[in-house]
Amino acid sequence: MNGASAIVRLIDTTNERVGRAVSWLALIMVLVQMIVVVMRYIFGVSWLALQESIVYMHAAVFLAAAGYTLLHDGHVRVDIFYRPASERRQAVVDLVGAAVFLLPMSVAIFLISWPYVVKSWAVLETSQEGSGIPAVFLLKTVILLYTVLVALQGIALALRSLLTLLGIAPPPRPADAAPTESAPEPSVESI
Repeated sequence: MNGASAIVRLIDTTNERVGRAVSWLALIMVLVQMIVVVMRYIFGVSWLALQESIVYMHAAVFLAAAGYTLLHDGHVRVDIFYRPASERRQAVVDLVGAAVFLLPMSVAIFLISWPYVVKSWAVLETSQEGSGIPAVFLLKTVILLYTVLVALQGIALALRSLLTLLGIAPPPRPADAAPTESAPEPSVESI
């Protein structure tokens, strides 16, 4: 089962890196929104491409970071039953949830979105506004990225659950594996 652990680590690391990189867009989005407001209400100037960039960043933050959110158990679930359950029962819930709901839904969204994105790429779709961002096809591509990253994290979740059910310790999540810096324990001599 070393192969399963390696796959889990690879997927976790990928979503961790993508999530951390995309999270910076939240700060940039706030700064751009502030610039748009100042330009519009103080200087009376409007720049449509800058306004549209907020939509692009918003889509990237929420769609590209969905796998990261799943990695860190940030998605909604009924914790009233899940949290107090044993580790094995949690593994069963995660395995069934990934296999029955998450992966089929990711595949369905991918298959439904594929023609939509391909058509956009075929014409290199641009903004409906003349001064908008000429890259709507890139914005739509984020939908496919979302499905791939969430499906991959669903596979990692299922493998991690399977390892748990087989009695094999799954690899730690990236945040769990990183050493934490904490205050040193006081020694007897310092008391």
